[in-house]
Amino acid sequence: MRKLIGILLLPMLFTACDSQIVVSEMRDLPGNWHKDEVMEFQIPALDSLKQYNVFFHLRNTNDYPFNNIFLIASMEFPHGKTITDTLEYRMAAADGTWLGKGIGSVKESKLWYKEDVTFFEEGEYKLTVSHAVRNNGEVHGVTQLEGITEVGYSIEEATNHQP
Repeated sequence: MRKLIGILLLPMLFTACDSQIVVSEMRDLPGNWHKDEVMEFQIPALDSLKQYNVFFHLRNTNDYPFNNIFLIASMEFPHGKTITDTLEYRMAAADGTWLGKGIGSVKESKLWYKEDVTFFEEGEYKLTVSHAVRNNGEVHGVTQLEGITEVGYSIEEATNHQP
């Protein structure tokens, strides 16, 4: 009986761990990410009185040849304002160990994008992301970025970090 109760409670435990996630979406890639492929996400209407943290999620395999990644990210507001950022994230430690989480050859990295964001404008927000990875000493970017299998985002309610 205890075993049955434990099995029934296990899914609730995993759900509770992600209770701050308001919205998330992942998109599959064919094992590589073309330099011209811009991932576009429509953000649903969110509570304008709350603050949120926005993250990018990348899933990579051992075929990913770099220890970091450069992303070009934009958030377009409903009334036309757009904020664009060039971001760099470490994907592996100095010894080559992936920093992402996961079992087996696929690792997921949860990457900070924006902190304490308020979606105060009424209407649709759009989030876009593309990669801007280059080999050292080369002007042109990597055309087919191998080893990236999924790209996505999540938005979580910001928690108050007061002691």
